[in-house]
Amino acid sequence: MAHITPDKWNGHYADGGAFRRLGDAERRLLAQHAPAPEGAALALDVGCGLGELARHLADSGYTVDAVDHSGTALTRAQADTAPGTPVTYLLYDIEHDGTDELPHPAYDLITCRLSWAFIHDRTRVMNRLRERLRPGGTLCIITPVPSAVPDDKRAIALDEEEISLLSTGWKVAECHDADGLAFLVLREPIALAVQCAAKGRPSPHALTGAGVVVTDSRGRILLGWSARREVWELPGGKNDADEDFVAAAVRELEEETGLVAEPEDAQLLALLMDSVHGMPRLTAAVRVRAFSGEPAVREPDLIRRWEWMEPADLPHLAQPLFTPSAHVIDTAWPGLLPGLPPVHRYPITSAATPAPAEQTARADELRQTTSDR
Repeated sequence: MAHITPDKWNGHYADGGAFRRLGDAERRLLAQHAPAPEGAALALDVGCGLGELARHLADSGYTVDAVDHSGTALTRAQADTAPGTPVTYLLYDIEHDGTDELPHPAYDLITCRLSWAFIHDRTRVMNRLRERLRPGGTLCIITPVPSAVPDDKRAIALDEEEISLLSTGWKVAECHDADGLAFLVLREPIALAVQCAAKGRPSPHALTGAGVVVTDSRGRILLGWSARREVWELPGGKNDADEDFVAAAVRELEEETGLVAEPEDAQLLALLMDSVHGMPRLTAAVRVRAFSGEPAVREPDLIRRWEWMEPADLPHLAQPLFTPSAHVIDTAWPGLLPGLPPVHRYPITSAATPAPAEQTARADELRQTTSDR
């Protein structure tokens, strides 16, 4: 994409610079695909330069608003335009000034010849130009293509991908050859629903999973001893593809402990982000408020036993806590575990809000007890 400031354009035109003259093939295609309708036919010529296309459109029956952001170009264009020709030249930057201040609210024809490659925000500008077309109107983009320009001029040309992007969102989109120029005819803009797409199979980047805080009727928390890791940890694990964190928490709880909870009885408290071995790790802190069953070892290769523990005992365990589990516990009982490794915490729901009143009071009591030790 070639971006040139107005000052540079002014210098270009002041030095006698110009662009490729309007050719016979372009005139023929304009007559074929964009003849002036009967009545007050209006055209907007974007990036009109020296005004050759604008004057041709006027001779073809249009009243033309010709806009450019080079005052020098417009001065030269005006000097070459015969009095009485229905062309109004305007100093206007279609990209930065927008379209709200154009002389007419809508046009039968909008042209952009040899200038589209110099527009930076093409999608936004195209959307605004679409809005300025009258029903049945035509938008015409005339542009060089890479095969027809030297290598050092590729920045002023649009390749097949860019032309395809321009054609999206139109019921009629035709591309014709005009002696080496792409002559794009666009009609009947259509509204498209938002689309989402992947960018191919991503490389593994992060670990994601859920840690489950579940307490019994006395407010004791369930922890499992992992002989393989030699840590105490909460129920939980990685979420499957297309599985949300709450669903993963409920599933893992049942798979690991045999406790059965309903999704409506599980609450996402926060998202916790740290790293392990240089890899980002995202852990969802999930609080289960109700369940049925008794804890049982369901995956002995992972967890050797499950125990209900007093939260107040956790800061003084002889064995370590698994780091993500410690962060989840600290989310449910803020301040209970001092000196934890750093973590980025993104609270979603207050831990105390859904808990029974007695458990909330118990948690506050335990935190106070811990702070007094």
